[in-house]
Amino acid sequence: MRNRIIFAGQFLFTVLVAAFLVVPACLSITAGVTVNYFRGIQSGMTLQWVVQVWELYAGTILSSLLIAFGTLAVTLVAGVPAAYALYVRGGRTARLVEEIITLPLAIPGLAIALALLLTYGGFGSFRRSWMFILVGHVIFTMPFMVRSVMAVFATIDVKSLDEGAASLGASPWRRFVDVIVPNAASGILAGSLMVVTLSLGEFNLTWMLHTPLTKTLPIGLADSYASMRLEVASAYTLIFFVMIIPLLVAMQWYGERGNPR
Repeated sequence: MRNRIIFAGQFLFTVLVAAFLVVPACLSITAGVTVNYFRGIQSGMTLQWVVQVWELYAGTILSSLLIAFGTLAVTLVAGVPAAYALYVRGGRTARLVEEIITLPLAIPGLAIALALLLTYGGFGSFRRSWMFILVGHVIFTMPFMVRSVMAVFATIDVKSLDEGAASLGASPWRRFVDVIVPNAASGILAGSLMVVTLSLGEFNLTWMLHTPLTKTLPIGLADSYASMRLEVASAYTLIFFVMIIPLLVAMQWYGERGNPR
């Protein structure tokens, strides 16, 4: 009887916390598809606000996707080999480099952006390009890729796999591409989903680095809330959820699917 009471209390608490988090998001989504938010659902349902958001902010949405997948490409090319090298080498130097790579996790995004502005702000064309934001996103998301891949390396015998492939005559490059990477696929995929998700939703760092011509989805969302009527801003939120939720679901699904293995 006591266990049932405890379970019921825990379940009720979980439901209340979930409702506290989910209800505001649902209300925001509803506002984006109603004719008049203040009158509620009875005012009617419409997609005119979603269409208006796409007409006004399609560029920011597409730019966010471009930056997110550009960030993913860089973190894959640099992060996976870095994780492999750090894991294989080990020792104090490797741990020091790992701490340096993960340092952005402990630094506010505004501080990282300010450092980039002070260092590279004088390069006019670079400062006004999308590459400037891309660099910031790479610095911010690289730790997640490196840590995800290293976590997988910790569960497999990397050295034995590498030595076995070497004994068969495989070159270092072939050993890395044909043996190491396939065995680290779960960590690479988890890190990739995390990088794309974080890049799409990053606001603080992007807000400092963007220009009027280089706005991303979160910046456009903030602008819409500040300057448009509530329905338009909520429709923008709806588009953001449509983009980000499938990635979060994919992360959860793959995490559950990979745990038994």
